[in-house]
Amino acid sequence: MGRRTQADRDAITVEIGYAFVSACLAAGLSFVAVYGAAPAFSLPPAAHRALTVAGGIVAAAVFVLRIAHVLWRFARRPENDGL
Repeated sequence: MGRRTQADRDAITVEIGYAFVSACLAAGLSFVAVYGAAPAFSLPPAAHRALTVAGGIVAAAVFVLRIAHVLWRFARRPENDGL
């Protein structure tokens, strides 16, 4: 495995930043999609807690999957073979 150039390191840094920001946005939207209806209706406190937990679980899963998807796609590109 050869040494990486500065351009390669910069590309990796930008891709990690993009993966993190897009994962945060996707996780936030998924949390709002699950929990968003709870304040609109008069639900019992247990339902609010359940929707908060479910939204958190869905958001965490979306966050991890989005980061993995973006970084795996970046690593599979031919120009990123590390040579």
